[in-house]
Amino acid sequence: MGLYGPIVVLRDTDRLMKILKLLKNDIILCVAALLAVVSAFIVPPDKEYISYINLPVLVLLLCLMLVVAGFKSAGAFDVLKSALSRRIKSEKTMIFALCMICFFSSALITNDVALITFVPFSMAMLKNQKSSSLIFCVVMETIAANLGSLITPIGNPQNLYLYTYYGISIGDFFKITLPLSGVCLGMICVCTLSRKSHTLNIEQKSERVVTDKKYLVIFSALFLLCILSVLKIVSCYITLAVVFVCVLFIDKKLLKEADFVLLITFVFFFIFAGNIARIPAIYDFIKTALLGREVLVSALISQVVSNVPAAAMLASFADDAQGLILGTNIGGLGTVIASMASLISYRFIAREKEISKGKYMLSFTVYNVAMLIILLLIFK
Repeated sequence: MGLYGPIVVLRDTDRLMKILKLLKNDIILCVAALLAVVSAFIVPPDKEYISYINLPVLVLLLCLMLVVAGFKSAGAFDVLKSALSRRIKSEKTMIFALCMICFFSSALITNDVALITFVPFSMAMLKNQKSSSLIFCVVMETIAANLGSLITPIGNPQNLYLYTYYGISIGDFFKITLPLSGVCLGMICVCTLSRKSHTLNIEQKSERVVTDKKYLVIFSALFLLCILSVLKIVSCYITLAVVFVCVLFIDKKLLKEADFVLLITFVFFFIFAGNIARIPAIYDFIKTALLGREVLVSALISQVVSNVPAAAMLASFADDAQGLILGTNIGGLGTVIASMASLISYRFIAREKEISKGKYMLSFTVYNVAMLIILLLIFK
């Protein structure tokens, strides 16, 4: 066998360790890929696969990742961190404030944008606290962003789709969402304010300044451009071109900050959801089960295919716009794929070696499932 045999064994072992490391660090990606591949055996790839991919969502996510990385490099987070730390000395109050920011901002800038913007900031604010506090904060921020986004038609993709599909007036839309958002806000307040208070341990520096005000202005303008794309005022492709060119001229290293693994994970889930909708047995079952049970069925289906594809898939079956709006928004709670935005928070956590991904998933599941059950009992 000579030396060649042991060398081959070592290389194979090295490959196996890399695969195991990938499975450990990117378990959601692996699950998404597995689901997409299995569904592809049932529905063989064809030209309709292209329609599965929500390219504008992926483009906007990439733009926002780059813009947020730009804000961070310009020192904007340091300034905000300093301002909050001077005023808030309690860990509980800080977590509450961060959750409220996510809740209300998501109604205007979408849940995806809110999490991409504020989760990294929150992790920087709480990096000296216990890992359990950071896990709790990110879990609650994710819930806050998903639930706060339900208030407006532009808060999340499923609302925008259903608002447009059914031609609902803005007044009627708020009649549906405001009572639900009030209950959601109450639950978040109870969870965050009932937590035991600890002193906030934040490193204070003598001076907190933006490292480059010119770049801060540029990235603020790019952020506004992203919001205009979310509102469909400016094409997302124009925004991508502008953001990409600016990043190339300002700092090419920012491209490394984009989480392409998250974008690939989204693609796999889009494929899985699209294939599921084309399986006749599942299609017929949904059509029968949905009648009179729009809230419950749409919430449960969201647990498997996520709430955005669920809204698009179920709208053609249901005349009850209110039931679908309530169900798909409530259905954003539960599993980590119930709302695609939840994957954004998970990816930030997965990057931190000191934080247990298992503990995060346990905490995420417990709080999400509990709130899902409560809301279904109230609004079903």
